[in-house]
Amino acid sequence: MNNPIINEDNIVYQKPKLMNDTPMHYCPGCSHGVVHKLIAEIIEEMNMADKTIGISPVGCAVFAYNYLDIDWQEAAHGRAPALATAVKRLWPDRLVFTYQGDGDMASIGACETIHALNRGENICMILINNSIYGMTGGQMAPTTLIGQKTSTCPYGREPDIHGYPLSISNLAVQLEGTCYVTRQAVDTVPAIRKTKAALRKAFENSMNKKGSSLVEIISTCNSGWKLSPSDSNKWMRENVISQYPLGDMKSI
Repeated sequence: MNNPIINEDNIVYQKPKLMNDTPMHYCPGCSHGVVHKLIAEIIEEMNMADKTIGISPVGCAVFAYNYLDIDWQEAAHGRAPALATAVKRLWPDRLVFTYQGDGDMASIGACETIHALNRGENICMILINNSIYGMTGGQMAPTTLIGQKTSTCPYGREPDIHGYPLSISNLAVQLEGTCYVTRQAVDTVPAIRKTKAALRKAFENSMNKKGSSLVEIISTCNSGWKLSPSDSNKWMRENVISQYPLGDMKSI
């Protein structure tokens, strides 16, 4: 008699097959693992496992290739959109996406980001925005909030010294090459479902040659913020989302 716990007829959910068994190095409570799972699920559902190429640059996102069993290319810091452009133009039948943090996409990679989006490259760019440099020591990022404390602005970000928070998504909306710009989160089950739907739409846009899609995901960095995972989610809801409101910003 089959064990009812493992009987395939009774399975309602299981780990995506594209996720490797490698133990994740991310800090407890980090949003990266949830997003990895969503990406794996969507690629499987689209039957694109053998035709997907992810571009991962520098930062916490750099180790994504350890966890998702797809083809990967590693880019220099901030240069993922340029590499994704080349890959997609060479292999237009491939699903090509970048996976980047805010320090990568909105700082050293801002030029590559804006121009790839403006050209309307048929790629999806995924932005994990935790408003800080997570891997390298918790420094201020372009997305850091006014008043938010980091290792390089220990008294809080001041606009007259450090400038204002930069929203790549707000800029992307204005560009003619973008077909879909959205900002989501993964802190609750409903939010996770919305993010999965957004990623699926962006991936489909890429394959349907509609232009560039940008999916920004507001995330936590409890190590950089020096808060527990639970308190990080609370602080994000109370502070970050008011600066970066969730929802679709452009959809063509």
